[in-house]
Amino acid sequence: MSETNSDQNASADDHAAQPTRKIVHVDMDAFYASVEQRDNPDLRGKPVAVGGSRERGVVAAASYEARQFGVKSAMPSVTARRKCPELIFVKPRFDVYKTVSAQIHEVFARYTALIEPLSLDEAYLDVTENYEGIELASEVALQIRRGIQEATGLTASAGISYNKFLAKMASSQRKPNGQFVIPPGRGEAFVATLPIGKFFGVGPATAERMRLLGIETGADLRERSLEFLQQTFGKSGPYFYWVARGIDNRPVRSDRVRKSVGAENTFVTDLTTLEEARQLLVPIIDKVSRHAASKGIGGQTVTLKVKYADFEQITRSRSLSVPVHLSKDIASAIEPALTNLFPTPKAIRLLGVTLSALEASNEKTPIVHQLAFAI
Repeated sequence: MSETNSDQNASADDHAAQPTRKIVHVDMDAFYASVEQRDNPDLRGKPVAVGGSRERGVVAAASYEARQFGVKSAMPSVTARRKCPELIFVKPRFDVYKTVSAQIHEVFARYTALIEPLSLDEAYLDVTENYEGIELASEVALQIRRGIQEATGLTASAGISYNKFLAKMASSQRKPNGQFVIPPGRGEAFVATLPIGKFFGVGPATAERMRLLGIETGADLRERSLEFLQQTFGKSGPYFYWVARGIDNRPVRSDRVRKSVGAENTFVTDLTTLEEARQLLVPIIDKVSRHAASKGIGGQTVTLKVKYADFEQITRSRSLSVPVHLSKDIASAIEPALTNLFPTPKAIRLLGVTLSALEASNEKTPIVHQLAFAI
């Protein structure tokens, strides 16, 4: 929730005086799956899952044909196959997705420099002042979507509004290959009917907690006081209070810093020994190291992620005195936590490694000063 919380603790007067902005949220349609269908005609019109396999792993993305059966991203492959027996599993090609993403951003850059990427396939754009001098943000969004299709052969959807939260919510209203506008004066009414589980920044656990408190919609959320929301949800409270009123003063930040770098792998066969885990962590650590090095960054916190065969998930984090990015330093940082997992009470299906608290990297020898455990 850190990204959604920023700039939300200002006074009521600050929020009442919202700046007039024209924000576009562009979201590619079933991005990974659409790239695969574009590049392989045999997959077109068929239910496709990127990632996982028929027996193992997790779905990274699903085509719209697969979504009709209830297949979703982050769903275990076994569940996805049960929902859609004809589902075709495709190995992800992240290098290709990154190349296509760069093409998409070239289209964005024709209109504005105020671009805030959220992932490879979505971004906020502030087009209040744009290079083409187009008055209507909806026309800018239309031209961007056309430009993306011409450059990549893929479709995108867009949400247009006067702030980031509403633009994000609007982009899902006309998917796929459409756009939706929430104009000034209509934001609060739109939010009032929105189910709380659809709010950007409200995860499944928070949504369930809200439902137990009788908060089912934006209108229900709006009835709660700022004090109540702060006491109940901490730093997220002010964010919930203001977006329930259609207010979100966060600017589009073209210099937004990435908060973590990570990689993980779901194994074909569950792991039960320390040596297996060490061996299979090597390529995961190397991938994280290469990515961090390519960006000139390192992380002061190294986190080991473990998912067991019964899908229970734990993390073990270790903080260092200086940022690291070299494979040997990452491996050294997580070795004690990894060792402590064995002998394991149950088999392991997934391992992952993440660097966070990112800074410009250096070559100093890291010194461990804190070991933090989180489950």
